[in-house]
Amino acid sequence: MKTLKKYVSLLLAVAMLLTVAGSFAEEAAYVRGDDDEIYDAVLGDFTVLMEAAEAAESIDERFILEAKAEAYLLDSAVMIPTTTQGGAYQIDRRAYRTAPYVNWGNDDDRWGTIVLCNELIKKEDRETLKEAWQKAVAGEAAYDAEAILSGLGYTFNKDYKITFQTAPVTLDWLNTSSQSDTEITVQTVDGLVQYNNLGVMEPKLAESWDISDDGLTYTFHIRQDAKWFTSEGAEYAPVTAKDFVAGFRHMLDAKAGLEWLVDGVIKGATAYYAEGGAWEDVGYEATDDYTLVITLEKPTSYFMTMLTYSCFLPICEDWYLSHGGVFGGEEFVAASADTSTYTYGQNTDVSSQVYCGPFLLQKLVADSEIVVKKNENYYDADKIKLDSITWIYDNGENPTQYYADTVAGTYVAAALTESTGILKLAKDDGNFDKYAFVTDTTSTSYFGGLNMNRGTFELASGACKSPKTEQQKIDTQTALWNKNFRKALQYAFDKGTYNAVSRGEDLKYASLRNMYTHPEFVQLSADAKDADGNEFKAGTMYGEIVQFYLDQMGCEVKVADAIDGWFNPDAAKEYLAKAKEELGDTVSWPIQIDDVYYGASASQAAQAQAYKQKIEETLGAENVIVNLIEATTPEDFYACGYRASNGEAGNFDMFYGSGWGPDYGDPNTYLNTFLGGGAGYMTKVIGLY
Repeated sequence: MKTLKKYVSLLLAVAMLLTVAGSFAEEAAYVRGDDDEIYDAVLGDFTVLMEAAEAAESIDERFILEAKAEAYLLDSAVMIPTTTQGGAYQIDRRAYRTAPYVNWGNDDDRWGTIVLCNELIKKEDRETLKEAWQKAVAGEAAYDAEAILSGLGYTFNKDYKITFQTAPVTLDWLNTSSQSDTEITVQTVDGLVQYNNLGVMEPKLAESWDISDDGLTYTFHIRQDAKWFTSEGAEYAPVTAKDFVAGFRHMLDAKAGLEWLVDGVIKGATAYYAEGGAWEDVGYEATDDYTLVITLEKPTSYFMTMLTYSCFLPICEDWYLSHGGVFGGEEFVAASADTSTYTYGQNTDVSSQVYCGPFLLQKLVADSEIVVKKNENYYDADKIKLDSITWIYDNGENPTQYYADTVAGTYVAAALTESTGILKLAKDDGNFDKYAFVTDTTSTSYFGGLNMNRGTFELASGACKSPKTEQQKIDTQTALWNKNFRKALQYAFDKGTYNAVSRGEDLKYASLRNMYTHPEFVQLSADAKDADGNEFKAGTMYGEIVQFYLDQMGCEVKVADAIDGWFNPDAAKEYLAKAKEELGDTVSWPIQIDDVYYGASASQAAQAQAYKQKIEETLGAENVIVNLIEATTPEDFYACGYRASNGEAGNFDMFYGSGWGPDYGDPNTYLNTFLGGGAGYMTKVIGLY
C-alpha cells in the first residue's frame, strides 16, 4: 500500500505541475524526477520480495520468493525481455561443445580448448558430435571431438579468427563489467575453478578446497606451478594467494559494477567499499603464500558457482603496485586519475598488464585488430588446442563480405540472417543445405528498457538528438510513469516480427525469451509451499513458478521460451484506453517514444522499422509515435544505452540493446541487477541511478 500511495502522489504532483505549465505554456520545461521516488513507485514491491528472498531459510523458499519478485518485475512493464542468444541459422568450423559449458560466469568465453576445423562442419556430422556429447554427459562414454572429426576426414586449425565492434576500454579485468572487455581478458587469466565442456566444475588455480561444517569458511589451496608472464612471455612472478586478496580488494576499490555481486556474501565486503569499513574486517585472507581463506557473511549455497565470474579473479599484486596501483577506495580514485603515474592495465599498451592464463595479449588496436597468442609456458598448456585468437574490427556494414570470408576460411562461423540477405545467399549457393544448423539458445537474456527518468536528449557531440519539444518530453515522462501506458506499449511490441528480420520467418520465435531469468535455470529440490499455502512439487522449474504468480496477478505474459509471450494487440488497446482515462488532460497525444538504433547494421535498422510499424499500427499513430533516431557509429549507439554511465546519461525512451548473462547459479544473479538505490547494475537501462 505504501508503494501505491507514493505512485499516486507522484502522478498527482506531475498533474499539478503540468496544470501550472499549461497556464504558462511558454515557460514549460522538462524536469528530471527523483530516482528513489520513481523506483519506489514502480518497483517497490519487487524490492520487498527480494529482501524476503535473501532472508529465506531454505533454498526452495528463496527460489519461490525470487519467482514472485520476478513476476512483479515483469508485470511492472518497465522492461521487456526480448531474445536470448542462439536460435539462429549458422555455419561453423567449431566442434560441438569443446569450450567450457555452463549457464553462468565467464567460463563460456574461455575458448582455448575449442576444436577448430579447417572445413565447415556438415550438419549431419554436427549431429554425430552432439550425440557423442550427450552420451558423455550421461556418463556412458568419453567425448573426443577431435578423434570423431578426424575419422570423418576433417583437418584442424589452431588459429581462431572472429570480428569485434567495440574494443576493450581497459585491460584491468577487475575494473570493468563489460562483455566487450572481459571477452578478451578472460583468455589471459585463470580463476580458482573452471567448468569443463561437460558442465562439471574442476580445479584451476586452486588445486583443492575445504568447506567448514558451518558453511562459512572456504579454504583454497593454490597450485604452486602457476606463474605471471609479461605480454612478451617473460616469467614475472609466481601466482600466490596474496594475488587473489589483492584482486578482491582492488575490485571493491574500483567499484566498476562487480562489487555489488558480493553484497551480503563475503564477510565485511559491503562495509568496506560502501561504508568506509576496515579492510582487516573483510573475509579475504592469505594465510600463507598458497592458502586463501574466504569467509562468508552467511551460508550461501551457490557460492562456489560464483567463483567463475571475473570479480574473483587474481591480479599480480607486485605488478599492480609498481604501475601506480594503490589500495583504498578514495586512494584509488585519486591515483587512477593521473594516467602519467597510474599505468596499470591500459588498453593502449598490452605490456601494462601481466597474465597467468593460457594466452598472452600481443596486440590491441581499436578499430583494427586484437590478438592473443598461446603461452607455451602455461601450466596447463597441453590442454589448449588453439595457438592464437584474433579479433578483426568489423562495423557490420558489409555482411556479404563477412559471409564470403567465412566460407573461404578466414572466420570460424557466420550467422545466416534474413535482413542482410545472407540467409538467401546461403540457400542459393548450397551452403545452407550442407552446413546450416540452428544454434542452441543460452541463459543470456536481452531486454528492452523504458526510460523512467530521462536525463539526456542528445550525446555530448550533438549526435542522436531527440526531436521532441520540451512539452513532448514532459508528456512522454508523464505517460511512462503510468503503468497501464507502459503495458500498452510493451504488449504492442511484436517481438516475432522484430526477430524475423534477422532470424528469418521460420525461426522468428526460436530465440525469443519472455522472462528475465532463464525459465529452466533452477528447480525446486523438494515439495514446498509459499506463505499463502500455494503448493509446488519437487522438480518444479523456476519459470513455472513465475508463471503461477503472473497468472495470479492477472498479467497476460506467458514466460516460456520460443513463443511471443508479450505481443497481445487486444490487451494493448485495453491498457491504452485505461491509461488515457487515468492521464486525462495531463498529456497531449500522441506520446513520442525515441528509439535509437545503429544505422549501419541492416538488422538493427530493419528491427527499428519493425518496432515502429507495429507500435503505431497497434496503438494508433494518433496515440503513440516512435521516433527512430539513427546512431551512425557503434560508439554512439552504445553510448546512448549500453555504455551509458548511469540512468541519467541514457539517451533513449526505449532501448533494446542490453542484455545480461548470469554470473552464478541462483536467480538473484539476474534479479539483483534491478535492485534500487544504485545497487542494481541494470537500473540504468530504465533510466534510474
